[in-house]
Amino acid sequence: MSQDLSISKKLKNLFELQLIDSEIDEIQILKGELPIEVSDLEDEIVGLETRINRLRDKVEDLSGEISKHKANIKESEGLMERYQKQMDNVKNNREYDALSKELELQRLEIQLSEKKIREATGFLDAKKETLETNEQRFELKQKDLETKKVELSEIIEKTEKEEKALIKKSDNAKKHLEERLLKAYSKIRENYRNGLAVVKVERDSCGGCYNKIPPQIQLEIAMRKKIVACEHCGRILVDDNILTHEIEEVE
Repeated sequence: MSQDLSISKKLKNLFELQLIDSEIDEIQILKGELPIEVSDLEDEIVGLETRINRLRDKVEDLSGEISKHKANIKESEGLMERYQKQMDNVKNNREYDALSKELELQRLEIQLSEKKIREATGFLDAKKETLETNEQRFELKQKDLETKKVELSEIIEKTEKEEKALIKKSDNAKKHLEERLLKAYSKIRENYRNGLAVVKVERDSCGGCYNKIPPQIQLEIAMRKKIVACEHCGRILVDDNILTHEIEEVE
């Protein structure tokens, strides 16, 4: 059916579609970067949660390692105390030397455990500091996410009904346009951040890029006998009366 429409009617349908899509764009602008920000924050929070869990596991491992070395020291001190008592009752040099070696061995065990405790404590302090920093960041990101979710929810609540109605209206308007023209319209929209593919000639200039339109081209646009695109930006141009005045096409 759209194939049989006059150029004038096609241009009118195109411009009406542009008006609808521009209203949808305004709603998206109202949402701003919030949907992307919410998604990015959610991803960041998941990453932080994974990092925090790993740090907590490491802190637990290091604390366990320190406790193990402290237990080793306590055990060695107990053995040294026992060996020291035994030395008071030695009967010969061989027993004395054997006990002396055991005492020295336990002293070395204590020194080794103390060294490992110092090293592990240094790592533990660093991991605890990193963990605290990440936990604080996690809390801030959570609060930020909650705030942005509330903002987005309020906007969606206000605009959801209107947006759905406009999308339905846009889909219906597209049914009245031939596929080739619709593809061209969509491609032009994608090229510009403001989504304007069909614009009026205003003050002798393109309503999209504001470059001057020659009088002869303006006349062709007003006649609506062919689809005219701006030679500077490629947007489809329509006259100021596109919605209020029909010009009969001359065969």
